[in-house]
Amino acid sequence: MTAGEPLVAVIIEDDPGVRSLLDEVFLAAGFRTVQAGSGPEGLAAVAAHHPIITTLDINLPGIDGFEVARRIRQVSDTFIIMLSALADESDVVLGLTSGADEYLVKPFRPRELRARIEALLRRNRSSGVPTGTPEVARAPSPQAAAPAPSVASISALPTPAAGDATVATWRGLVHRDLSLDLDTRLVLVAQRPVELTPTEFDLLAALLEAGRRVCSKVELARGLRGISGDAFDRVSEPDKRAIETHMANLRRKLGDSPTAPRYIETVRGVGYRLTSDDRPA
Repeated sequence: MTAGEPLVAVIIEDDPGVRSLLDEVFLAAGFRTVQAGSGPEGLAAVAAHHPIITTLDINLPGIDGFEVARRIRQVSDTFIIMLSALADESDVVLGLTSGADEYLVKPFRPRELRARIEALLRRNRSSGVPTGTPEVARAPSPQAAAPAPSVASISALPTPAAGDATVATWRGLVHRDLSLDLDTRLVLVAQRPVELTPTEFDLLAALLEAGRRVCSKVELARGLRGISGDAFDRVSEPDKRAIETHMANLRRKLGDSPTAPRYIETVRGVGYRLTSDDRPA
């Protein structure tokens, strides 16, 4: 995508009426849209058009939305907004675990969807995607033209000093043997790359930047959307549960244990924070 071209959104939805509504919302937000009516068509559209945002129904012909999300995550870091009439908590958790960044229950309010789209666009995007996959179109970033550091250069990040949970360096953050580069969005654990979804990366970055300060679920949800406490897009109980699911996925990928955490600990009834460097490894 070159400068001046509209952002691309892929709409994967088998209901023509819902597809038309989604198309109107995205066009009003300045997007160019590509529509698909089945799971296989949607996967092909994502591979061909490299969208910054993809909306995804669950009950699709060919392949269901959960499996489509998993396959998309193998080739793209597009933001995935899952839209479904399935409202049970287990469905929401499964959707987020499959790789979705947002889960909205049908019938949804166009105004809320527009707010979620705008919030996703405010979030920082990377210049890289999983190895061997096509480049993903995204909002221009001032760092986009910079060459990505190699794993070796990231491994040179300084070790935290005694008593310091996090060290900030040239847009890099380190906690124990966990390092994160904000520009390339590369995460390493013991010098090994870890593949995170955009939402998981942003949650980890927020915790690393906060250090030992506790981040509540409400704060994390608002941070992902770039909203303030009095904004229209309030943080609901499902939003908080979504943060819990994303955190569980993040911990699993980092190899962290909720009961004996090395990197992220739960402050019961409050939220999350980094572990202390005094905690045994």
